[in-house]
Amino acid sequence: MGMGTRARAFIGGGITALGLAVFSATPSWAQDLMGQPTDGNMGLQPAASPLKEQVHFFHNAVLMPVITGITLLVLGLLIWIVIRYNKKSNPVPAKWSHNTFIEVVWTVLPVLILVGISLFSFRLLYAYHDMPKPDLTVKATGNQWNWSYEYPDQGVPEYVSNMLPEDEIAARGMPHSLYRLAADEPIVVPVGKTVRVLVTATDVIHAFALPAFGLKTDAIPGRVNETWFRADRVGTFYGQCSELCGVDHAFMPIQINVVTEAEFAAWVASKGGSMTPAAPAPATPAAPAVAGAPAATDAAVPVAAPAQPAAPATAPAVAPAAQ
Repeated sequence: MGMGTRARAFIGGGITALGLAVFSATPSWAQDLMGQPTDGNMGLQPAASPLKEQVHFFHNAVLMPVITGITLLVLGLLIWIVIRYNKKSNPVPAKWSHNTFIEVVWTVLPVLILVGISLFSFRLLYAYHDMPKPDLTVKATGNQWNWSYEYPDQGVPEYVSNMLPEDEIAARGMPHSLYRLAADEPIVVPVGKTVRVLVTATDVIHAFALPAFGLKTDAIPGRVNETWFRADRVGTFYGQCSELCGVDHAFMPIQINVVTEAEFAAWVASKGGSMTPAAPAPATPAAPAVAGAPAATDAAVPVAAPAQPAAPATAPAVAPAAQ
C-alpha cells in the first residue's frame, strides 16, 4: 500500500507553505549590513574576501543541499512508517527483524556522502593554508581583556585596542548595534592587499574571529598561529573574541578598517611608522689577514713580550797561583 491521499496532501501543503515563507523572507535577507550582524536576518554575513566567498559556496552549495535532502528523506520515511505501519493499518505485525540490503545501503550511503563533502572541505582547508605572498603583516595579541596590534613591516609599535564605551558610541553618532563591536584603536589595512595575521596571546586562550573575512584562529599563549585575508572593498568590519576567555570575554571586539593605500600610508605615518622598509645594516668587512700575523679572535688577548735570552754565566775570578 502506498501513502494515503490525506497524508500526501498534508505533506504537499506543508512544503508549499514552507516555500512561500522562504521566498517571502528573501527580500529582507538581501539587506544584510556589510561587515556586521543584521537584526532579523538569516544566513551568513556577506563575504568581503575571497576566502569567505569560498566558505559561502561550501555552506550554501554543498552542505545545505545535503543536509536538506537528508532531513526531508528522514522526515518522509518517518511519516510514511507512522501512517503505513501503525496498528490500525497493520493489525498483524510483521515478523522479520533484519534486511541485509537495507543495512548495506544505510552503511555505504553515509560513507559516500561524507567522502563527497570531504572533497570540498579539504579544498577549502587548503585555501586557508595556501597563503599568497603577503603584502604586510599584522601581529594580533589577545590579552585579558583586549587586543593589541603591531605592524613589524612598517615599524608601527604595539598599540592596545579597547571596546568603545556605550556613551562614546552615542557621542559619535554610531548605531547602538555597534556597542561591543566597535573599538577605539582598530586594525587598518589597505584594500586589495594580502594581509598575514600572526595570532598569539599573553595569558589564556582567545580566538581572533571576523565573519566577513572568514577569520577564526585561536590565540594561544606561547604559540603563534597564522591566518590571512584580502579585503576586496573599502569599509569597516567587525568581529569579536570567539573563545570563552574569562569574565570580560564579551568586551573584546575586533574592528578592521579597510582603506585606500594613500589613507593607509597616512595612518602608518601617524603611528610613527614608515612605508619604506628599513634597510638591513651593512656588514662590517673583516680586516685582511697579514702573513705571519696571528689569527684574529673575538676577544682581544694580550700578547706577552718575548722572553729575553738568559745572560751567560760569568766564571769567577781565580787568583793566580803562587809562584
